[in-house]
Amino acid sequence: MSEMMSGTDVEPSQLSLALIQLMKGPVYRDTHERLWGHLLEVRHQVSDYVAVLGLHAVIDESEGYAYLRSRPVDDDPEYPRLVARRALSFHVSVLLALLRKRLAEFDATSAETRLIISRDQMVEMLRLFMPDSSNDARLVDAIDAHINKVVDLGFLRRLRDERDLFEVRRILKAYVDGQWLSEFDARLDDYLAELDHNEGAD
Repeated sequence: MSEMMSGTDVEPSQLSLALIQLMKGPVYRDTHERLWGHLLEVRHQVSDYVAVLGLHAVIDESEGYAYLRSRPVDDDPEYPRLVARRALSFHVSVLLALLRKRLAEFDATSAETRLIISRDQMVEMLRLFMPDSSNDARLVDAIDAHINKVVDLGFLRRLRDERDLFEVRRILKAYVDGQWLSEFDARLDDYLAELDHNEGAD
């Protein structure tokens, strides 16, 4: 009996801990310090394990993050996806693009690694792309909802004891690349032109 009980007390391995956390979401060096070290030690086992599930483990040591991405499956739309695609609203996509550009500018001009941005800054950044409204409070509430969505997606993190300050997570660079930005810029130009046309018609 004691032998059977002892089997249930075995601590999870480094591989198990790393896989479980990655399945739950991204792993960050600054928030998962101990686990980050474990992950680097078992990175090859992690890659082999998730490959069986049709996933690719992205581990960026220089930026300090790791996450799972679905491997492209050519000519097989029925292949099941473990990591679901997320449809983003237009304004959430705009905010992601603006934050990605701000991060690129920050990296080019600052020696710091953490980009901190305020709620008010994001409101002003996104206000340009929102339809005109005579109710400013309602407009700001709508922008707050978009900011909260980006927080939920893991690209922004609220600072402790500073609810109106956010850190732009560097994993955003992996999801929003140069090609995505250039394609989205064209859409933004069309959208702004449409907004100007509608306002002129009014």
